[in-house]
Amino acid sequence: MRVEGRAGTGLNVVDFGGDGPGILLLHGLTGRAANWTATARWLTRYGRVVGYDARGHGHSDKPDGPYDRPAYVGDAVAVIDALGLAPVLVVGHSMGGLTAWQLAGARPDLVRGVVIADINPVTPPDLVDRWRHWLAGWPVPFPTVADVRDFFGAERRTEGESFVEVMAGAPDGWRPLARPEHLLASLTHWAGRDHRPELAAVRCPALVVAGEQSDQPVDRQREMAALLPDGRFALVPDAGHVLHYDNPAGWRAAVEPFVAALTPARAPA
Repeated sequence: MRVEGRAGTGLNVVDFGGDGPGILLLHGLTGRAANWTATARWLTRYGRVVGYDARGHGHSDKPDGPYDRPAYVGDAVAVIDALGLAPVLVVGHSMGGLTAWQLAGARPDLVRGVVIADINPVTPPDLVDRWRHWLAGWPVPFPTVADVRDFFGAERRTEGESFVEVMAGAPDGWRPLARPEHLLASLTHWAGRDHRPELAAVRCPALVVAGEQSDQPVDRQREMAALLPDGRFALVPDAGHVLHYDNPAGWRAAVEPFVAALTPARAPA
């Protein structure tokens, strides 16, 4: 399914199924909607679950720009409006979490709740440089899928699995669906900023979920939950940054009670 986002950008939308209230899934930088497949399976108990590949990611259009925050938030609004999902529960991981709270702050009429998964609200000033160095070190093309798993899963195997899903195969190997220049352009608009003042505008119920072993500071995320007007915090044990891959059961245990409180289950487990 395609939806036209901000500035005419075509977005690849995945309808995971379910009936009733809308639930919108927003992936992180480098990701795509498919990263949410396991989570979507149990979320369909609570409503219609939809995800989409962000601009420059997955199978969505990859324009030269814009990749600023208004573009990302505008794309979410376009999907919500096109599919009639409002008032929607938004679940966002990392960059998707940033989009989730900015969407809730800018358009409270569209959002009934947010789940913000593993992002530091105070982004380091050297973030773009660190990513530029990291991206330059990717041995593209990867000869095989196993090489993708080994490269990205050197420290945590599940992170390798998440990167397998954002690669495309060709006769000479495997390449990322997102282009480095677009990833860096996206980072430029949220690196080196203190986003904590934005949180006061989020009036709906909000859940901040952190991975116990994440490189995103847990204390900052706990503080974020305290700054949200109707915020709460959950910690997923034995999980790093990609917490819904690292500990799927722990992730579900942290998120499902919040979802259930907003939307009673409509289907059996």
